[in-house]
Amino acid sequence: MEPVARRLLRDTRAARRPLAVSGLVGAVGAVLVVAQAVLLARVIAHVFIDGQSLGDVRGDLVALAAVVAGRGVVAALFDAVGRFGALRVMSELRARLGQRMLVARPTGLPGERAGELTTAVVQGVDALETFFARYLPQVMLSALVPVAVLAWVLPHDLPAGLILAVTIPLVPLFMALVGLKARDDVRKRERTLALLGTHFLDVVRGLRTLRAFGREHAQDETLARVGDRYRRETLRTLRVAFLSAFVLELLAMLGTALVAATVGIQLAQGHLELTVGLAVLLLAPELYAPLRSMGQQHHASADGLAAAERIFEVLDAPRTVAVPEHPRVAPDPARSPVVLEGVRLTHPGRAEPVLDGADLTLEPGELVALVGHSGAGKSTLATLLLRLADPDEGAVRCGGVDLRDVDADAWRARTAWAPQRGRLFAGTLAENLRLGAPGATDAELEAALAAADALEIVAGLPDGLDTRMGDGGRALSAGQVQRLVVARALVRRAPLLVLDEPTASLDAPTAARVADGVLAAARGRTTLLITHDPALAARADRVVALRRGRVVETPRPTAAGMEAVAV
Repeated sequence: MEPVARRLLRDTRAARRPLAVSGLVGAVGAVLVVAQAVLLARVIAHVFIDGQSLGDVRGDLVALAAVVAGRGVVAALFDAVGRFGALRVMSELRARLGQRMLVARPTGLPGERAGELTTAVVQGVDALETFFARYLPQVMLSALVPVAVLAWVLPHDLPAGLILAVTIPLVPLFMALVGLKARDDVRKRERTLALLGTHFLDVVRGLRTLRAFGREHAQDETLARVGDRYRRETLRTLRVAFLSAFVLELLAMLGTALVAATVGIQLAQGHLELTVGLAVLLLAPELYAPLRSMGQQHHASADGLAAAERIFEVLDAPRTVAVPEHPRVAPDPARSPVVLEGVRLTHPGRAEPVLDGADLTLEPGELVALVGHSGAGKSTLATLLLRLADPDEGAVRCGGVDLRDVDADAWRARTAWAPQRGRLFAGTLAENLRLGAPGATDAELEAALAAADALEIVAGLPDGLDTRMGDGGRALSAGQVQRLVVARALVRRAPLLVLDEPTASLDAPTAARVADGVLAAARGRTTLLITHDPALAARADRVVALRRGRVVETPRPTAAGMEAVAV
């Protein structure tokens, strides 16, 4: 079994009990396979050779009917247990992926492509259903049925039993040899599918831009080229699968033919009873059947195993937010200052640190404007305050408590954030506004919307606060989304407020109104205001700038002063 398959079995607790039940059901099924062959051989021998009537073999017929019905029940139960286990494993994997991305690495993976990750999380996890629901149960049958068959055949017909025992290992051997080739082809196919998904997502996101520049037809050609590449990779994988099926069928046919020849010779020489010979002939195909099915299911589950490798890459990515073993009580920014002490942080893939020895103190209730040129690390500093990441060196403290010693969720419950490029999720506008404050009243929503100068946006929507937002919902301009995101942050009456460019996408009159409302709503709350607007920064209690990874005090900026800060 491949390493990724072994890890799937080791790491997915949800699969253990269903697999154990599948093993018990498979053992019962293996015994029924032998019983059916023996009973059928006895009926054939007594009726067609000995000339007995059906009434004479009534007991064997009733037992045979019961065994056949039992095999049907076992097959249905086997399939049901396998699918139930597969669904539990898929749910567990998706939960672990969500936990990893939302808790351990809330800022995402370095260099991660959204389309590739989406393909792995959705289609990749779905592909694992075949592995857990069909392939693993078939592996159990492939181990149990040959043991049961050989346990009966060897004492009754040693030559035929030895032939079966020698030919059985050849099936998994050839399957493994063909599987090595299939594994490489499946990995190429998965990479091509991820590339296709990523490119298609980029095209959908940038469709208006492509049309504006007249490049939509060029993207058609690119999608067609990648799609054709995926088609070729799929056909290559199918060819290997067909080759594997041919090899397995050939081995099974040769093994059955050798057993048939051996049984025939022994019957002709009088060294074997007819009932035993018939039973052996009936059992030979039954012995190879689960092995052939295992080979077929192995190729069907290869997509899931290839996706599992990508899933484990995500799960194995190092944490960016520490989880304390014994978390301390979250301090209150309304009572204690929030302090960055010698903070250093380097983004993966970058040689130079974004923040290098940054120091900053936010006093309770203070409004601090953070300015600096684009790419200076202002948004990165905000992620540290929100504990969406932890510093490589230094510490972020509140009331003398290192935030790494505090549960991240408990600290974030005391914060509110309006990101620079916010988004509205699928759901109603009211649900989006209540994202951080589920119990907020309509009056609180209205007050936050008024502070963000967004009441007119709601008034223009067909269903007001009940209008659907996000994918498949109402489309809004970037400025409208920005104002709603600011309102969402204000709805959450958290003592620490982080506003990242709240007026960046707005025209001057609207920006002035939003600034008035935001500053009024932020009064009395510890607030970090990231902005390039000199007029807005000048209204803060204190202005600091980020330069070469360090925080420096700066005079209240004018328009000319902001240009100097950006240098």
